[in-house]
Amino acid sequence: MSVRGSKTGRPVMRVLDVLGRRWSLRVLWELRDGPLTFRGLRDACDDVSPSSLNQRLTDLRALGVVEAGEDGYALTSAGRELAKLLLGLSRWAEAHVR
Repeated sequence: MSVRGSKTGRPVMRVLDVLGRRWSLRVLWELRDGPLTFRGLRDACDDVSPSSLNQRLTDLRALGVVEAGEDGYALTSAGRELAKLLLGLSRWAEAHVR
């Protein structure tokens, strides 16, 4: 996977690249409470276009944070760990950024 803005392709740059793409964070947020079908995820994401959602799911699956299963799409253990880190970042932002 190519990494925008990085010639090194270091893991942190890859993660930030994928998370910076439109809808990536929203998909992670909507999956925080459990699996959703494609349609359920699309509805939760304010009717994101199917092609955009497919691309974000492809990116997040390649990153290893989302997986497809019988119940739909869900966070992997790495995805749940990332979600906790993002919640911490959100708390920090609320406390320090105006």
